[in-house]
Amino acid sequence: MTVGPLDQSAGYLLKRAATALRTAMETALRPLDLTVPQYSCLEVLSQRPGLSNAELARAVFVTRQSMNLVLRGLQDRGLVTRPATAPQGRALPSTLTPEGRERLRAASGLVREVQDRMLAPFSEAGRERLVHDLAACADALTPDE
Repeated sequence: MTVGPLDQSAGYLLKRAATALRTAMETALRPLDLTVPQYSCLEVLSQRPGLSNAELARAVFVTRQSMNLVLRGLQDRGLVTRPATAPQGRALPSTLTPEGRERLRAASGLVREVQDRMLAPFSEAGRERLVHDLAACADALTPDE
């Protein structure tokens, strides 16, 4: 048994949409000198300050090693701050600087425009249904922890 026609395959179409979204976000964020992982890191930190490197990596869908590079780059640019030593354990919790919050505000507006463009074909009810259905797809494939 095969997947069947790609234009009718949910997995293929989901990957196509995700790739198109990432490309549009990269284009929108380029003038702010931010990558998608950098923007995602800022966004997650604004909503959940003080996360460790490992927690951020999971939230942004990158490896811990990649997140370390993302954080170091954001820190070098003054957008994120991390303590020199861990307050407890080994985790170095990261927080946004005022400049980081300012850059995030601009970036969030651009990303919101991309999302609005992506969702333009849907009614409000259709948007809510899509969000629900996408969450259900992710939940169906996420192993119990």
